This record gives sequence, structure tokens and C-alpha cells, in this order.
Amino acid sequence: MRHILFSLLIILCATSCQRTEAPAPFGPTPTARQLAWHETQYYAFICLSSATYRDVEWGYGDMDPDEFQPTRFDPRQWAQVVKSAGMKGIVLTAKHHDGFCLWPSKLTDYSVAHSSWRDGKGDIVGELARECQKEGLKFGVYLSPWDRHDLRYGSPEYIDYFRGQLKELLTWYGPIFEVWKDGANGGDGYYGGLCEERRVDNRTYYDWAVTDTLIRQLQPDACIFSDGGPDTRWCGNERGVAGDPNWAVLDVENYAPGAADSNGLQHGNNQGSKWVPAEVDVSIRPGWFWHESENDRVRSVENLMGIWYTSVGRGANLILNAPPTKEGLIHPIDSVRLAEFGQALKREFSRPLSASDIKRVEASNERGGARRFAAAKVLDGQKDTYWATDDSVRQASITLTFRQPQKLYTLSLREPIQLGQRLSRYVVEGQQTDGQWTQIAEGTTIGPQRLQRLPQTELQAVRLWVESPFACPLLREVQFYLIPE
Repeated sequence: MRHILFSLLIILCATSCQRTEAPAPFGPTPTARQLAWHETQYYAFICLSSATYRDVEWGYGDMDPDEFQPTRFDPRQWAQVVKSAGMKGIVLTAKHHDGFCLWPSKLTDYSVAHSSWRDGKGDIVGELARECQKEGLKFGVYLSPWDRHDLRYGSPEYIDYFRGQLKELLTWYGPIFEVWKDGANGGDGYYGGLCEERRVDNRTYYDWAVTDTLIRQLQPDACIFSDGGPDTRWCGNERGVAGDPNWAVLDVENYAPGAADSNGLQHGNNQGSKWVPAEVDVSIRPGWFWHESENDRVRSVENLMGIWYTSVGRGANLILNAPPTKEGLIHPIDSVRLAEFGQALKREFSRPLSASDIKRVEASNERGGARRFAAAKVLDGQKDTYWATDDSVRQASITLTFRQPQKLYTLSLREPIQLGQRLSRYVVEGQQTDGQWTQIAEGTTIGPQRLQRLPQTELQAVRLWVESPFACPLLREVQFYLIPE
């Protein structure tokens, strides 16, 4: 009899579990390459070109290759500086608008191969790619679609040349995690000595669909960045600020490199057609290339931390530029500042509140009453588990009660983005030691991550309200951090 009852109990449990199905994905969802990009989160831009030697921001395309003389070029120094800042990769300007190639391209005489530097045998791209592999850093390339040097720019022949350059970069140097397409297209330039202005239709001239297919064939794991993706998008400014709200979905049909609505790039579209998350690009100096006159204008650690909260803290990735000097080294001021920022980041998030410090976790609704979707899943640190509500729910709360009162410093929230982005608003309430509940914070979108500093008040419990106007709320992580020591 006992055996029969036990068998019936197993059947009932199995039947109950089968009834509670996982929530269906909502809207566009990230690909595997995009999920890997989200995990990368923070990496370096390194801008070096003729602009460095002409002390300008955009090289005109008329530099003699012999002017390029990074006599102390040391890719190991670059990699060490990047790692000291806590970054996970480097994107290099293999060719900026000036057209000068930092690799020995077989398709042009305007490259390092035609400089006397290292007797024409230098290869900035190759040496840096190898150093990144040694140091466990991801490597990406920036190839400007505009070329102010090449005579063919503006003609169909130039597109063949541009794709040939891409093929070299994407087949000679190992795995590439990001391919950067700038939005600057056409204008005045050298153009083989004609020194004139050339304009192109940036929506049609480059035939981007064909180029993107080529990138997919050569580097299937690489994310393609531009104003309209297809994988990642510009945030709409170079100040270090992602939009608030910041949706990772976008109506890509309205965008192309150099043809974009900055407001749309800032915020995305809450019911966009594709998953195209924002990347925040900003330089540690006022300019993108090194200028001696800016040595006293390097961003402070405090400023960089503010950028962290308005970029990564709003669900975007952060790409921070550190331009090398004419000698080919990252300047000592920049190097020290980046290391200091790396240490500051470690301190900022050095004291996570442990799950053992939380007495209980309760939710206003748990999907089907199933343990696999319980509120406690927000504390387990797993990427694939999450708290979920029933499909009919659009607003829900989760309450965390502490074993003893806590002075909280920062809150980190994450959605399970493999199922899309759906939360449009959150409100944080704190219960003080006198038992009173008061609102202490609020925000809009969450997506891959939301960071918010909290008022320094001693609390014995926190209640988080989330809203999703489109589908049932899901939450992967609720993590509190205490005041850094």
C-alpha cells in the first residue's frame, strides 16, 4: 500500500511539473554571438593613424607613409594596460578615414609595408592580435568605410577594395569578436591627389547586406557594429551615456551606418524588430587620437565611474578609448588612470550581500507555484535560472528580508535576456527598522543589467516592484552591494 501511495505521489508531482511550462520568449532575442558580446561588457578602443602624427582628429589622407614611426610600439604594454583596467578585449582602428592601413595589406601602397618603420615589415594589427591571444583578451577591428586617400572612393571599384581589406583582416589574424563600421561617409579628402569633396548615398553605396554576409562567412562569431547593427548599435553620442530607458531592440529598417536618428539610437524601440543592443563609445581624453595638448585633460576616476553607471549600468556595453602616442605607447598618465579605474571598479563591487544574509525571499506571484520559477532563483547566481510569474501578470513584487539590518550601497538587476527584454519600470521600497516602508529608488528598463546606487539608510527588508506591459515579468538576478571599504 505504501508503495502504491508513493508511486501516486511521484505521478502527481510529475503531472504538476508538466503543467508549469516555461514562459515563451517575448519579441526579438539575442543570438549566441550577441550573448557572448553582452558577457564581454567592457573593452578598449585603441585609435592610431596618421591623425596621431598630424595632431588632428581626422587624417586627410595625404600623409607620407614614412611619417608613421611608432618607434617604441609595444603591444604587450597595450594589453597590460587594458587588463589593469579590467577590460576584456581590444578593438583597433586598423584603418581610419585617412585610409592608412596598420597592417601590410596587399591591396594598397598606403600601409605600414610602405613605411621605413621596421623596414616595411611592421604589422600593428598582427602583433596586437597575437598579444591579445596570449593575454586572453578578445580582439576586434575597426575598418572605416570612408577612405580619404584612395582614388577609387565613390566608385563601385572601391567597394571591392573595401571588401578585400575586410577579407584580409578577417582571415589573417585569428578570431574576431567585433567588426566596427563607422558612420562617417564621404566629404573632402586627398583622393589620390585630386583634393576634392566626394559624397555618397550611405544607404545604398556600400551594399551592406553583401558585406555583412561576407563577415558572417569569415567570422561567424563576430558581432557587427554600426548605427543600425545588425548585431550592436551606436548609443547616439560619444559622452559615455546610454539612453534611459534603453531597449536592446531596434527597428533596424530605419537605420544604416551614418543614417540614424540619435534619439532612437539612445533608447531603442520597446517593440523593435531586431535585437540590436547599444554600445557606448567614449574616449579617456577629449579626442580619439593622442594630442600632447590633452595630457592634462585625461578623465578622472570619478568621471569614469559615472560613465560606468550610465553605460554598463543602463544595460549597454562600454568601449573606452586609450589612444597611443606617436611613439606607439599608451601615455603614462592614461596608463595610471586606467589602472586606478580598474582598482576602483573592484572596490565598487567588492562587497556583495551574501544570500546567507537574506532571511527569506517572497514574491507576489510565482509561476504555477513551481520551484523552478520561485523568487529565490534571483539569488542563485545562475545565468539560466530566473523568477517568473504567471502569463496573466503584468506587475509583481519580490520582497527580501534580511537577517539583520543592512546599509545597502548599490543594486544590480538583470533580466534573463535569452527570453527577450520585457521590463519597462521598477520601483524599490525599503523597510526601515521602525517597520515603515518608503520608496528609495526607481528606474526604467533593466535588460542585461541595471545598476543603481541607493541611499545610505539602514534597512531590514527591501521590496522590488517590476512592470512589464507586454508579457509576464521575469528577473534573473537581484544583487545588493554594501559600502566599499
